[in-house]
Amino acid sequence: MSNEVDILENDIRERFPEVLETLLCDRTTKKNIFWATDNYRRLGRDYKFMSPITSNLITGKKGDVITPRVKKSLAVQKARSKDMAEVFTPAWVCNAQNNLIDDAWFGRENAFNKEVRNDGVNGWEATKEKITFPEGKSWKDYVLDIRLEITCGEAPYVTSRYDATTGNIIPVGERIGILDRKLRVVNENCDAKDAWLAAVEDAYKSTYAYEWQGDSLLLAREAMLYAFLDNYAYKFGGEPELAYIQKIADIVSWNVWQMDGLKCVVPCSCKDVEEVSSDLFAGDKVTKIPCEGCAKENIKKHNGIYCKIKDWQENKVIQFESLVK
Repeated sequence: MSNEVDILENDIRERFPEVLETLLCDRTTKKNIFWATDNYRRLGRDYKFMSPITSNLITGKKGDVITPRVKKSLAVQKARSKDMAEVFTPAWVCNAQNNLIDDAWFGRENAFNKEVRNDGVNGWEATKEKITFPEGKSWKDYVLDIRLEITCGEAPYVTSRYDATTGNIIPVGERIGILDRKLRVVNENCDAKDAWLAAVEDAYKSTYAYEWQGDSLLLAREAMLYAFLDNYAYKFGGEPELAYIQKIADIVSWNVWQMDGLKCVVPCSCKDVEEVSSDLFAGDKVTKIPCEGCAKENIKKHNGIYCKIKDWQENKVIQFESLVK
């Protein structure tokens, strides 16, 4: 298991060739994800709001450019909270809210853990026994159940490698994220490596999330990739073959994407359209017409780039907006 909160991009580049490029890929635009924040513009023109995040900007001597929120200065944390309402949730709150989802799914409480409070500190105790499933549902149904985390940040609700507010590492057996719970179920029900890998792939394909800011999005993708490495080591020891690591990275690059959650488009991709009208006496007149979706707050009428995701069961690419009723 990785015991470091900050996953180093240099480490990914050196250990897993091509994987970092995959984690930087935007499947909608077929380009790279972009910064979508002004926090890095002091570093130069390649770090401006609309600039793409490329591997050369975050590796080598620049390998410490992107860090988790808990590692950022208090000034930067406050600025991001002010500009983008970025506030990360303690792990115990993520756990309590994820428990509500599972209470409904299982029809009972405390399937994965019991919430506790010791010496004034909130936490949880993971259940020790193998998880049982209600009549008519199996462990495979749970793994395949589609879950979506909105505005995911560094994805603490998806995988709790560490507490996003304290930086404390959380052992594999005690993690409480949406994906962590699916992986626990796989660990408890699959001993053969091939079956385990296939079930883990299903767990990733059924777990979705989106985020506006490019740095947080990359951190979320990295956390999900390393959750795979941690669970493989927990179950089998060692490290999976590169081909499997690349496959998980491919899935994550589709399922965790950059999006304006209010519009279902790539952030800042809506634009004014110039309409030119001719007048015999006054000459040409240019009128700027705003995006209809933005003007009327109609999610179906934006002229920006609607984000695409993959429906793995149907093996087809769809617009996320098409799922919004």
